[in-house]
Amino acid sequence: MTDPIIITAEMGKADQEWANALRTLHFPPERNFLDAHITLFHHLPPGYLAEIKSRLAVLTAESPPPIAHLTEIMMLGRGVAYRVDSHELLSIRDELAQQFYGLLTPQDQARPRLHITVQNKVEPATARAVHAQLSATFKPRKLAISGLAAHYYRGGPWEHIGSWKFRGRTP
Repeated sequence: MTDPIIITAEMGKADQEWANALRTLHFPPERNFLDAHITLFHHLPPGYLAEIKSRLAVLTAESPPPIAHLTEIMMLGRGVAYRVDSHELLSIRDELAQQFYGLLTPQDQARPRLHITVQNKVEPATARAVHAQLSATFKPRKLAISGLAAHYYRGGPWEHIGSWKFRGRTP
């Protein structure tokens, strides 16, 4: 297997349904073959799958669900996303980045701007119109993060490898 592994944070059921509905409404249909997601790592080597699965299992078993909020609507140039603010999720991602040291691409070495893309690959004017429409009614709110997931990147579509739910106690 040579396809890279992508690691995402999974949303709670209601938030996942809400984000998927926005993607269905705003994403070009011919490009909308993924559920809404929060990418933590874009390209981990598939030869390390056993280690990746083990580290995700241990970390989620020990960690409570991270607190997260949607804080603004972001322009992506040719798309629109909701910014996700979560110091706890970034700390979890930082811990994984340390554990995956030496495996990370330059893109994954940098700390990400967490977000949920609801539109991409459209004309900038279309993106600006959707940004204005969504911004007009946007109010910051909590976002449920339920776990972590791993996927193979298949040149567009992803193949789900596994999901691990956060199970740790809240301090």
